[in-house]
Amino acid sequence: MGAWHAYSLPHRDSTKYYGGFCGPLIMKMYGQWSSKCIANITLKDGLTKENIDISKARAKMIYYPGKLVQILKLPSFIIKMNLIFVNNKTALINTKITNESNKDRSLILGFKGKLLLPNAYIELVDNDINIKIKDKSEYLVLNTNLKNPEVKISKDKKIYFLQEKKSFLLKSQKSKDFAITQSYFFSKEENENIQKELISNKENISQTFKDNTKRWNAYIKKSFGTKDCSIKDKKVLVKTIETLISNWRSAAGELKHDGLFPSTAYQGFYGFWSWDSWKHAVALSKFFPELAKNSILSMFDYQDDMGMVADCIYFNSKENNLRDTKAPLSAWAVWNVYENTRDTNFVKQIYPKLVKYHNWWYTYRDHNKNNVCEYGSTDGSLIAAKWESGMDNAVRFDSTQIIKNNDYAWSMNQESVDLNSYLYAEKNYLSSMSTLLKNNDFTKWKDEAQELKKIISTEFWDEETGFFYDRDINTKKLILKQQGSEGWIPLWAKIASKAQAEKVRQVILDTAKFNSRVPFPTLSADNAKFNPLSGYWRGPVWLDQAYFGIVALENYSYFNEALALKRKILDNAQGINANTPIFENYHPLTGKGLNAKHFSWSAAHLYMIIQN
Repeated sequence: MGAWHAYSLPHRDSTKYYGGFCGPLIMKMYGQWSSKCIANITLKDGLTKENIDISKARAKMIYYPGKLVQILKLPSFIIKMNLIFVNNKTALINTKITNESNKDRSLILGFKGKLLLPNAYIELVDNDINIKIKDKSEYLVLNTNLKNPEVKISKDKKIYFLQEKKSFLLKSQKSKDFAITQSYFFSKEENENIQKELISNKENISQTFKDNTKRWNAYIKKSFGTKDCSIKDKKVLVKTIETLISNWRSAAGELKHDGLFPSTAYQGFYGFWSWDSWKHAVALSKFFPELAKNSILSMFDYQDDMGMVADCIYFNSKENNLRDTKAPLSAWAVWNVYENTRDTNFVKQIYPKLVKYHNWWYTYRDHNKNNVCEYGSTDGSLIAAKWESGMDNAVRFDSTQIIKNNDYAWSMNQESVDLNSYLYAEKNYLSSMSTLLKNNDFTKWKDEAQELKKIISTEFWDEETGFFYDRDINTKKLILKQQGSEGWIPLWAKIASKAQAEKVRQVILDTAKFNSRVPFPTLSADNAKFNPLSGYWRGPVWLDQAYFGIVALENYSYFNEALALKRKILDNAQGINANTPIFENYHPLTGKGLNAKHFSWSAAHLYMIIQN
């Protein structure tokens, strides 16, 4: 639902936290665990007042799509807890206690919790536990449907105990339900405005859970309905959906539309990135098109007057990175949204922004005005120019220098084949949009595309090695020191001739180069600088580039080869078919998952690889 707080199941060894969910993790500019468990259930015998030790229970922890489940079996009781998100502010935990003994039992129910946050304190407001985070206008509010509970708060305001004043009778073989909501707000006003909604949720718990099931079933049904695939691949599809939805953040702070973090598991990714957002949107357009649209709009909210879209944006816009943008894939994303929704109004809304962004490249990233662009930066730094490519430390940029275009723009001294292939594809997407919108741009885009296709297919191609490369901006010589994933992007964009595609196919299928255990490394495995374990863009398999490679082969009817490489990815990349996270990238020789876990664009492209 785009909430800015999250939970996990307690580890089986962490028995002291049985009867609660770990967290919440609260997210803003970075993640903080507010508590190891902010609401642990306590149970007492109503007659003897002795504690019932929940930590001794036999526990079963289950993560379903959109729901955490905890089942605790005690000698006389079964406790079943279900956690879902109700909206972008609130999680709902419903607890069912069943008396499995042959006699009635008197019980006293309560909750307890302890804060980890050093800058927060607990207070009681209208029988609700309010956690105020000092100096940040943030609130974590716990609201239960226990009647007139007794609450005790420690002197340092870090620990609370809440329990019913009176016991209740739980008859033999009968059950009783209790609910608690946990809401995370960014202002006092949000807190006050949502109280009625919280009460409504408590009164309609059953319907709320049904709505959650319906929503998740819709995601899955839309995904399964578009492709006939195996049970194994369907499980992977579900995991990709779970990853994408878990990284969804709603509009908040200075983020004006919903979008996705690259990964909630890594604090360096607590923002929206443009390149990532375009890729997320393509996958989301299949099963959650509204989020796909918002993800695109979130980035164009920060398009500047010149037309550039920020590299990344944050809750606090002062942290936005305006030093560079990212490779132009926004029109690809928009067209995929259209193809899955037929929403002409969305295309009409975004088309002028896409045109402005496309033209920006030729105004600020074409140093010698030859209609061939370069990656660059707004501040003259080479590191930001490399970021703009999306391939932060790719070997092809090792000898690159930065050159000034004007007071607002610098370029690398090399023209990149992937960048210009993306721009070629974008011209074709813009041409399709202009036809849809019945404007007069259709011929312009087609003519420009044909001219650029001619340049890329002849001037960025090396016949001897059978591959596409970047070239030096001054000498026009190809940079032949390495073969990387940029070399198959002209096939993804349908620029290459059939003869060229056949030679690229041979390079891709070479087991000494790109046909590794997990295929499509970003750098050929026979390169001296190949370093997948710690190289980031110097050898690991990034699933976006792998997806582009699969589509590249399919575009030239190499379907059997594409299918074989697809299966190698799905079968050999660590944990894709297991109950483990989706990684940022993968070691091409061993399959080991590398870098950030629960990575959104990896999930998006796995989704596309299976759906393709």
